[in-house]
Amino acid sequence: MCNSQRDQKFRVLGTPNRIWAVSAIHGDCTRLEGLHNAIYERITPGDRLVYLGNYTGYGDQSHEVIDELLAFRRAVLSLPGMKPKDITYLRGGQEEMMHILTQLQFCKEPVDTLLWMLGSGMSNTMKSYGICPHEGITAAREGIMSLTRWTNKIRAALRRQEGFEAFMTNHNRAAFTKIDNAESALFVNSGLDPSLPLEEQEDRLWWQGEEFHAMTGAYKPFEKVIRGFDPRHQGVQLNCVTASIDGGCGFGGPLVAAGLDAKGDVFELMEA
Repeated sequence: MCNSQRDQKFRVLGTPNRIWAVSAIHGDCTRLEGLHNAIYERITPGDRLVYLGNYTGYGDQSHEVIDELLAFRRAVLSLPGMKPKDITYLRGGQEEMMHILTQLQFCKEPVDTLLWMLGSGMSNTMKSYGICPHEGITAAREGIMSLTRWTNKIRAALRRQEGFEAFMTNHNRAAFTKIDNAESALFVNSGLDPSLPLEEQEDRLWWQGEEFHAMTGAYKPFEKVIRGFDPRHQGVQLNCVTASIDGGCGFGGPLVAAGLDAKGDVFELMEA
């Protein structure tokens, strides 16, 4: 794969002084604001800020979370020496479902797909943006024309939200550091298939997280893999080849951010 194609999917973080990695937020803006305050006190030029996906869903503040992410981006970039490339947003399962929602008329089983998404966190996200889930179910059952009108209505409403469309279309699938030009720490949303190279992971990066803790060896060429969402909700777990920093935010647990060096070793854990 040529570098230009790879760069569209994956963010190269270089060799930063430190990385501040934020776990799955799941629509809890109150905890995010608290964590942002802690990060703002610590972040300095040469650092990277990486959000590991799943910004919305389950919690009832999805709209507020996106607004807070955009506001904090402006605050960080106002610091002398900080640059846009220092902030990375990964795509997660919740972001993928939002994309599917706006194109639901192209799904083979739109009713079943919508019901699955509603039970997987999208119900609260939709309500946060004033989108009625029941209208979507009715439209899906009425047929493609009715469903297309409904998804067009959703897209128009979301476009009216300042910064929303730009934010949702500028996610990376993964990010990684480089030390002495060698790939070192890999950041993903939820998981991966250890048998496949990074370029072939596709949506496994947000759907294949169940067996993450079964990895016993490094996912070469990377020395360590760090993820932000654990679908099994087993809490923060760290070892020499993986780090799972999901504290269960959106499911009654805290929002966690990890301070890491360029090798992916954690030197600080923060909770809000």
